[in-house]
Amino acid sequence: MLDKPTLTDAAYDKLFRELQALERDHPELRDEDSPTARVGAEVGESHLTKHTHLVPMASLDNAFDEAELAEWDARLRKLVGDAVDADGYCCELKIDGAAVSLTYRDGTLAVGATRGNGTVGEDVTANLRTIADIPRHLDGTGWPAEIEIRGEIYMTFDGFERMNEERVRAGEDVFTNPRNSAAGALRQKDPRESAKKPLRFYGYAFAVPGTDALPFATQWELLETLASWGIPVAPHRKACPTLDAVHEWARSVEQVIRAELPFAIDGGVVKVNRLALQSELGVVGGRVPRWAVARKFAPDIAETILLDIEVQVGRTGALTPRAVLAPVEVGGATINYATLHNFELVAEKDLRIGDAVQVKRAGEVIPQILGPIPARRTGEERVVQVPTHCPVCGTAAVRDEEEVASYCPNVACAGRRIEALAHFASRDGMDIRGLSYQRLEQLIAAGLVKDAADLYTLTVEQVLTLERFAEKSAEQLVAAIAASRAQPLARLLNALGIRHVGAESAKLLARSFGSMDALAQATVEEIEALHGVGHTIAESVHDWAHDPAVRDLVARLAAAGVRMDEPRAVAADGVFKGMKIVLTGTLPTLSRGQATELVENAGGKVTSSVSKATDLVVAGAEAGSKLEKAEQLGITVIDEAELLRRLGA
Repeated sequence: MLDKPTLTDAAYDKLFRELQALERDHPELRDEDSPTARVGAEVGESHLTKHTHLVPMASLDNAFDEAELAEWDARLRKLVGDAVDADGYCCELKIDGAAVSLTYRDGTLAVGATRGNGTVGEDVTANLRTIADIPRHLDGTGWPAEIEIRGEIYMTFDGFERMNEERVRAGEDVFTNPRNSAAGALRQKDPRESAKKPLRFYGYAFAVPGTDALPFATQWELLETLASWGIPVAPHRKACPTLDAVHEWARSVEQVIRAELPFAIDGGVVKVNRLALQSELGVVGGRVPRWAVARKFAPDIAETILLDIEVQVGRTGALTPRAVLAPVEVGGATINYATLHNFELVAEKDLRIGDAVQVKRAGEVIPQILGPIPARRTGEERVVQVPTHCPVCGTAAVRDEEEVASYCPNVACAGRRIEALAHFASRDGMDIRGLSYQRLEQLIAAGLVKDAADLYTLTVEQVLTLERFAEKSAEQLVAAIAASRAQPLARLLNALGIRHVGAESAKLLARSFGSMDALAQATVEEIEALHGVGHTIAESVHDWAHDPAVRDLVARLAAAGVRMDEPRAVAADGVFKGMKIVLTGTLPTLSRGQATELVENAGGKVTSSVSKATDLVVAGAEAGSKLEKAEQLGITVIDEAELLRRLGA
C-alpha cells in the first residue's frame, strides 16, 4: 500500500509458494486473513476516496516453468475436456506495473481506481486523467453504456531513469524501481505531481456489470476491440492453438523479446481464449480465475551490494567505471559486474560504494544498475571519485569540455593497446576467430604484437613459443588472421576504432567513399555531407585519417594485404539516397537481411521504427502496428514487388 516493499518480487513469490504448500498440507493452520485468500492489499487510511469496483478484480496463480503450466492445462481439461482446443489460448505480456480499473459511462471516463483488495480500491481519477495513453473518450462504437476497463500503469526504463536523474539534481531521494514508482505516482495528492511522472498505460480486459453476454467469442477479439476503442494494448500478444505453441511463445518472450522491451515484464499471462469457457471455468474462492495463469519468468531485476567501482581503459583511452557487485542471480545467470558507462552517470544515479542497488540484465547479456536503494544506507557508504590519472600507465587524465568521459592521452598505454586489439579482432570488427583476450595478452607480453598490423606478420613458429598452443591451434590462429585480410572496408573502419564511429557509421563511410584512399582525401565538409553523419563524426574521421601514426598503421596493413576497398559501395545516384526506410512484416521472397542490403546499396538507411522522419515503408504479411502508424502519418507504403521495381531488380 505504501509502495515501499522490503522484499524483491522473487523473494515474495518464493515465500508465497511456501505458505500455499503449508496451508495445503495443514489446512487447520489456514487463516481467513491469509495472503493466499486476498487479492492485493486492503485500502488503508489516506487522502484518497475509496471506490468499489463494478466487478471484483481477480488475481492470478503462477506457473514458474513449463511443467507447472502443463499441470494448469491438465486441470482445465479435467473440467471441460478438449473444448479448450476449439480456440486455444491467448498469450499476453505480464506488465510489471500497478493494476487499475477505468469506468467509462457512455464512452466517457468517469472513474479511475487502484486495484486495492480486488473489491475496493482508491479513486485516483484526477491522476489517471494526466496520463496521455488513457483516452478521455472511447473511440468507435459498440461499447456498453457502462464498462470497467482493466489495465496496468507502468513506466519505461528510460522514463524512470530520467525521472531519477532529475530527482538527484533537485536533491531528492531516488525511487527504487519503475513498478513501485508508478504505483506511488498514482496516489499523489496533487494531480500536477502525477503529471510530472512518465506514466504509461496498457489495457488487457474489461467487465460489464450485470451481464456475461459480449459481442464476440474470444479473448483475442476482446483485445482487438479494446484497441479499436483507443485503449493501448501491449505488443507481442499471440493466439496459440496448442500448449506447445504457448511454450514456444513464452520461450521467445523470455529469451529474446523481453530484452528488447522498453518496460519491465515479469512473465506472460496465458488465458483460455474462448470467453464462454472462461465463464464456465469460473473463479476459485472469489480470487483466482481457473481460466488464466501467470507464466512467471526468472527475474531480470535483482538486489545486491555495490562492492566497488573499478576504472577501465578503453581502446580510445576513455576511462570508464565498472561496478563490482556481490554475486547475484539475474535472469538465470550469476552477475558479478555491471556497466556504468561514465562517471557522470554514477553521479546522476547517486551511486555510492557500499550501496544496496537494483541490477537489471540489459539485452539479457550486459547487466546494468537501475539505481541505489537509499533506504538501506547505513552512513558508511563512500562517494565515488572521478579518476585524475590513468590506472594502467599513471598518465594524468584529460577531459574534452564537450565530452562526458575523461581520457588517457597516452597512445602507448598498455590498457589502450589490449582493448584496441580486442576490438580489432572482435565479431563486428575483423572477426578473427580464436584470437581471444587472453591470447592477445600472451602475444603482447611476448613482444610479438604491438598493434593490429603486427598480427599479419605472425608465423606458426612464433605462436608455438607461447604456452597452451599446439601446432594445430597455432595453424588455425594464423589461418584465421590471414582470412581476415579479405574483410571489406566497412569492417576494417569499425575495427580500427575511430572515435565516435560505430559499425553503422563505418558501413556508411565505406559504402559512400568506396576506398580508404578516397576517405583519407575527403574534407570535413565532404564527410559531413553524408546523410546520417554529423559534424562531430566528420571531424573525428578527418583528424584520424590525417594522424601520422594512423597513416603509418594503415600503410602497413595495406602492405600486409588487408583489403582497403568496399565491394558494396553505394552508387552516387542510388534510388534511395538519403532516405529513411522501415521494413515490416514478412516479405514473399526476401529475408530481412537481403532487403536491408538492397536498400543500403541504393543509398537508403533502414530504421526500426516509423516516425514523421520516415520516407518509405516496405510492408509484407502480418505488418502490424508499423503499417498502421505509417498509414496514420500518411507515409508511402509499398510491397516487395514495388521495392524490386524501383531498384530495377
